[in-house]
Amino acid sequence: MSIAKKEYKRITTKTLVDMKKKGEKISMLTAYDFTMAKIVDSAGIDVILVGDSASNVMAGHETTLPITLDQMIYHAASVVRAIERSLVVVDLPFGSYQSDPKEALRSAIRIMKESGGHAVKLEGGKEIKESVKRILNAGIPVMGHLGLTPQSIYKFGTYTVRAKEEEEADKLIEDALLLERIGCFAIVLEKVPAKLAQQVAEKISIPVIGIGAGNGVDGQVLVLHDMIGMTHEFNPRFLRRYLDLYTDMKNAFTQYSRDVKSGDFPNESEQY
Repeated sequence: MSIAKKEYKRITTKTLVDMKKKGEKISMLTAYDFTMAKIVDSAGIDVILVGDSASNVMAGHETTLPITLDQMIYHAASVVRAIERSLVVVDLPFGSYQSDPKEALRSAIRIMKESGGHAVKLEGGKEIKESVKRILNAGIPVMGHLGLTPQSIYKFGTYTVRAKEEEEADKLIEDALLLERIGCFAIVLEKVPAKLAQQVAEKISIPVIGIGAGNGVDGQVLVLHDMIGMTHEFNPRFLRRYLDLYTDMKNAFTQYSRDVKSGDFPNESEQY
């Protein structure tokens, strides 16, 4: 049972662990630019994820794979300049950590030094253990990511729910325990059965943040552009749209164009 939200002056990795101990749910949203991040931070969101989903919603790519480390640093630095309270977690992009733990560390160091982010997030479990350990040994906080891992989309071939079968579910639990044991401060579980996600959250002491993983976890994350309705083609079951900005913005732009073409804008009070 969640308790009333405490006002935290600044969210840290320790804050999140304490929130889990107290039964306080953790709110997390993505952001990729200064203006949006400033609004998200002022709304009291606990964690801002500078996600590699920027590849989709900001750059128009079909997958998260094309976005580069330099581009992630650009987005993260823009977000960090807006923040007063939220913890900023930055995705390590595809190709920057999987093959070589030394490269993983170099990538994480660049993100921390050049963007000012507070932590990094990596997709995978046992397969990337050495990369995670090397980053952690350098004093950089790491958030894990299990279940549906979008950077492996061509391996899976689909964005369907993961870990429905016993073998994959057992591996997910083992990977979550491993990530906790080696020192991750939290784990994102994406698109897995709710019962499994709750089981993981109850087995480990670090926070489990869900996206399409039910309500039995310690917090939730959504992609900002999806939840405010700026995107409208993406309609998974787990998505709740809090606004319909696609329609509102399109209507506003249409009206502006009409006003310009008719000579109505600017009127006398809107000029010098």
